[in-house]
Amino acid sequence: MTINCKGKLIDLSKPKVMGVLNLTPDSFYDGGKYKSESKILLQVEKMLLEGASFIDIGAYSSRPGAIHISEEEELRRIVPIVELLLKKNPSILISIDTFRSRIASECISAGATLINDISAGNLDNKMMDTVAQHQVPYIMMHMKGNPQNMKQLATYEDLLKEIIHYFSERVYEARLKKINDIIIDPGFGFAKTVQQNFKLLANIDLLKVLDLPILAGLSRKSMIYKTLDTTPEDALNGTTALHMRALEGGANILRVHDVKEAMECITLFNELTASNNS
Repeated sequence: MTINCKGKLIDLSKPKVMGVLNLTPDSFYDGGKYKSESKILLQVEKMLLEGASFIDIGAYSSRPGAIHISEEEELRRIVPIVELLLKKNPSILISIDTFRSRIASECISAGATLINDISAGNLDNKMMDTVAQHQVPYIMMHMKGNPQNMKQLATYEDLLKEIIHYFSERVYEARLKKINDIIIDPGFGFAKTVQQNFKLLANIDLLKVLDLPILAGLSRKSMIYKTLDTTPEDALNGTTALHMRALEGGANILRVHDVKEAMECITLFNELTASNNS
């Protein structure tokens, strides 16, 4: 349960937090919030001080029905910010949320540490080769289709069985490419209904059969605010409740907008675990 980040071994046997930084104008929760360099630097500093081990930067909105943008626009948004953050803090571990190999390569060359691919290589057949060439950890997510059409593809005969089969195929492909450090993300909200998301979370422990670290991206998602009849802005309490379930089911990384609250959840989870084992 360790991954190699720039020669530094990160132990994921104790859960870690990945803070989200969206550079998109249309993300479902914080789109357009971080437009200036000063706001970006302040937010990242805040997340690091609160305990984030990784900062996940995305410049292409993957919410359902999101507007498709060009590679050039994605590059224009993201590469200068990677350079800015590393100039300010060279030790920061930056994850790049992209499904495009060119974006991944440019950002790794600029100093990024991990690649977080919503398509597990299915939307760009050069992605795994790029990750293998640079030998960085690879987060592969479960999704069907793409952000523009995935809502229409939430049909499964056996949800958990199909997700595990999907990962077994994608992990096999990644191993053939000599990718060493792999993290799996079951893809809450991606080609899944609200009810399917809850079934997936309730059975997240079944993914441990793959013997890989698990990332849970639940933060402020529609499965929470639709169930509670509220908004993403008022979904923090629900997020924390589901984070505890994800940790109980074996999640190793929580990908979140709110680092402080996620770290508190992990602290309490660790105490419960220690008490149960004593």
